[in-house]
Amino acid sequence: MTKASLSVVIITKNEEGNIRECLESVSWVDEIIVVDSGSEDNTVSICKEYTDKIFINDDWKGFGYQKNLALQQATKEWVLSLDADERITSTLRIEIENVINNSADSAFAIPRQAYFLGRAMKHGGWWPDYVVRLFRRNSGVFNSDDIVHERILVNDPVQKLSTPILHYSYTNLDQLMAKMNQYSSAGAYKAYQQGKNSSLLKAIAKAKWTFFRAYFLRLGILDGQAGFIAAFSKAEETYYRYLKLSYLKKERL
Repeated sequence: MTKASLSVVIITKNEEGNIRECLESVSWVDEIIVVDSGSEDNTVSICKEYTDKIFINDDWKGFGYQKNLALQQATKEWVLSLDADERITSTLRIEIENVINNSADSAFAIPRQAYFLGRAMKHGGWWPDYVVRLFRRNSGVFNSDDIVHERILVNDPVQKLSTPILHYSYTNLDQLMAKMNQYSSAGAYKAYQQGKNSSLLKAIAKAKWTFFRAYFLRLGILDGQAGFIAAFSKAEETYYRYLKLSYLKKERL
């Protein structure tokens, strides 16, 4: 029986602090594809140590669009989509190799174990956070309409793996603030494109509900200080997303 082949697709921008550990964790795959959107640090030079399939596209049109560019360069039977702040463990490698060589299915969702300010998050909506990341190359595509929080669209049933991807999403407060601003702006623009409306009162109400849901209903309180900070920052991101949307609507009138 012929061993199944696997491509990993990754998009990057200024990820020199993350990308080496990410690439090292998948150095065993058949092919690594990197699409960089104009890094100004050592990201690209680090990537060159692991692959020669590096493509530059600084015409940013969103995460989904950029990941489709990476997918279009993949040549192997299976594709694993990975973010620069994620890692594949040796246990997950074994599970991935097992399913791509023995399963008749075409797509798999993998749980993610998120680390927030150094703590493994078990509540607040952070766990198990299943995401479709492993699929046959001809069976999936990224949703290009999503400029943030892109999704893989597949027509076949999605099965689940049990071993998590390690996700080092927020390692310090500066990174948290930067991503909160990035995601709130992208989310506001997406909502504007969808014709949604907002106001100051709506922004406040949505932020309060976001905090209550994450901290109390989803038990973020059990994650201690990190759980509170995570819930509060998510509420703040929600507040600014709706506030930015209201100003977008005013500016475009």
